[in-house]
Amino acid sequence: MNCLIRPVTETDFEAVYHFINELEDCIFPKESQHTIFLENLSNPKHIFLLAEIKQIPVGFLSCHVQNLIHHGGLVGEIQEMFVDEKYRSQQIGKQLLDELKTIAKQNNLLQIEVTSGFKREKAHAFYEREGFPNTHKKFVHKLK
Repeated sequence: MNCLIRPVTETDFEAVYHFINELEDCIFPKESQHTIFLENLSNPKHIFLLAEIKQIPVGFLSCHVQNLIHHGGLVGEIQEMFVDEKYRSQQIGKQLLDELKTIAKQNNLLQIEVTSGFKREKAHAFYEREGFPNTHKKFVHKLK
């Protein structure tokens, strides 16, 4: 399937908002999500990619880049990645990751990391197939 991977623009908010709600299985307040979306989109240390087929958004990836002392350089962390259920198993996720890897190399990132919740076993298998071995545990303390 012919898929275009491109940078996200401000006009992509509705698609991204829909994808995030699907990813997290909840409906976030639209106004605050829009504010966060615009803030992150304007940050040059954030990479946002959209997958389209025939100009229809079918997937999204966001990666935040940090200059980390304990790595001695730039590290990207995938924050969100989603492919519409109707378009899964068609290499769209792979294409999103491949484009991110290209951008990361062009910007001298040392590595790309991703955290995925325990229940997302299919996502874990996907990331491992794409060269992301499971090497860490993540510990979370919720404040709200």
